[in-house]
Amino acid sequence: MRAVAAEARGTPRATPAAPERPRAYPPPRASVEDSGHPLPGLADLGDLAPVPLALSHDVLKSLLGAWALAACSAAEAAAVEEHLGDCGGCADEARRLREAVGLLHQPESLDLDPALRTRVLESCLSRRPPRIPVPEWAAPYDAETARLDALLQDFGEAEWHAPVRLRWFEDDTATSRRTTVAGVIAHLLSVDGLIAAALGLTDPLADVAGAAQPGALGPAGRTEAFWRASHFPPTCSVRGPWREQSHSLVRTVSFTGGHAGGLGVPYGDFALPLHDAMLDRAFECWVHAEDIAEAVDYPYQPPAPRHLNRMIDLAARLLPTVLAERRRAGLSEPGRRTPHLVPAGAPGRSLRLEIEGAAGGEWLIPLDSPAAVGSADLEVAHVALDGVEFCKLAAGHVSPEETAVGQDGDRQAIRDVLYAAASMSRM
Repeated sequence: MRAVAAEARGTPRATPAAPERPRAYPPPRASVEDSGHPLPGLADLGDLAPVPLALSHDVLKSLLGAWALAACSAAEAAAVEEHLGDCGGCADEARRLREAVGLLHQPESLDLDPALRTRVLESCLSRRPPRIPVPEWAAPYDAETARLDALLQDFGEAEWHAPVRLRWFEDDTATSRRTTVAGVIAHLLSVDGLIAAALGLTDPLADVAGAAQPGALGPAGRTEAFWRASHFPPTCSVRGPWREQSHSLVRTVSFTGGHAGGLGVPYGDFALPLHDAMLDRAFECWVHAEDIAEAVDYPYQPPAPRHLNRMIDLAARLLPTVLAERRRAGLSEPGRRTPHLVPAGAPGRSLRLEIEGAAGGEWLIPLDSPAAVGSADLEVAHVALDGVEFCKLAAGHVSPEETAVGQDGDRQAIRDVLYAAASMSRM
């Protein structure tokens, strides 16, 4: 009653203190540095090595996959490795898992080896020879067209219209022409049509206006006529006709049994026998495939060494004739100490062309007449360079001055041969 009366008089009533609530989070721990006590020495910490685990065989076996992936803790890895020394079955399983992990981390490129197709075919043909074999002189063309077709198969519309610059030498001057990837395939289709026409196959320019004019008989004229006749720039649709034509050429020369190798193929102002024309087209296919690969920023390997050697041999055999033509055009000088002409079959001044690398070899190039015979006794100069470098020179992709070449002897003869090799290039 007194409490009620006091409250009625305005005197506040004392309330009991509320109990203290426990903290919702622990207080911060005091650091040993703040306590003033000295830090313990390293010797007082004891052994820091992981404590060995006592695990059963089943648990250790289940850890083998994680161990192979280096995903175990140090203690688990130590227990597994100790177990592998005692358990032969788990050791074999661990070895297989480690080999499988190695396959998941291949450092090399996933692109197929360019020589894979050749190796597979050789293996197959060694067990079962083809009913109609491809002649040896047509094998490089077959291989290079197949490699280029494999490069083109995944191209999208943008890649087909990627800009490509065709390069060659004309009148000892670097020349180029701008086109597209589709334009390059149209160029190959047009020039390969020279062989198709010689074999009696359908000429892709048979219905092209202006293709029969005298100026359109050579490779460049045929290509220009084909490009002019196209209502629109060539597109991916040109791949089908080019591929079918290349298959038809290989199939036709195979059906002849190789006996048509001497058939003449006119190139406008000169002609080549069929076996050399097929090598020439294989060389052009490789060169332009590299142009395309460079345009789309894709790696491309040189031909197989035995095929590259055949291409180099063709260029070496053509050099004496090209030297004679340059001499008639005033672009090359005859030898000062020997007659300009040498009787057919007689030895004459010669340059030793040494090609290095897997496709290499040596050729004696007669300098004074295309009918002369190369002679080691009359050697006046020696040139050595890499096989791919020589092919780039013959393709007009490297100038004679830029060619990495070792040379010794008559400087004028060396210059004439290097410029003659570059002058063999064309669009």
